[in-house]
Amino acid sequence: MSNKQQANDEIDQHVIQIEPWGKDDLDILKKTLGNPETTRYLGGPESDEQLARRQVRYERLTDEGKGRMFKIVHVATGKAVGSVGYWDTSHNGEDIYEAGWLVVPAFQGKGIASKATALAIAQARLDGKYRFLHAFPSVENQPSNAVCRKLGLTLIEECEFEYPKGHFMRCNDWCIDLSVDNSKLA
Repeated sequence: MSNKQQANDEIDQHVIQIEPWGKDDLDILKKTLGNPETTRYLGGPESDEQLARRQVRYERLTDEGKGRMFKIVHVATGKAVGSVGYWDTSHNGEDIYEAGWLVVPAFQGKGIASKATALAIAQARLDGKYRFLHAFPSVENQPSNAVCRKLGLTLIEECEFEYPKGHFMRCNDWCIDLSVDNSKLA
């Protein structure tokens, strides 16, 4: 096998697509937001009851016109390997989209979060509701901060952020202007 073919095979192993969140996607939440490893920067895992409520919110998000949630699908296996999305919020008195993503541990470190987040940002740009999209990863979450940097988001400031309710953490406020076509997005 040539080096070029081997490189192409390695790339193909990590091809993903995003699909709209559906009624059968609770298992993805259990593997991500219910997992201590994937929530170590988010205040810990959510209970089954919290996950069930979140599932309902995710299912309704698009229909209510308040954003979009997607499952990240690993094309080679057809398996859901995470979630990515954006939703309406306000920050510093401005209406914005906030973005978030999670990838199951076995698929972390392979560029999947960056690829999926780039696709979600492209969709937010098409939706055209808000000019700005922000992400608020913990200052300690180097992989998520790297996703923001790689995709061309601008680091605005370090700030205090409440997530989940009652839990405050130090976050980086990253922002991208959706009115500008950013060719850095992968």
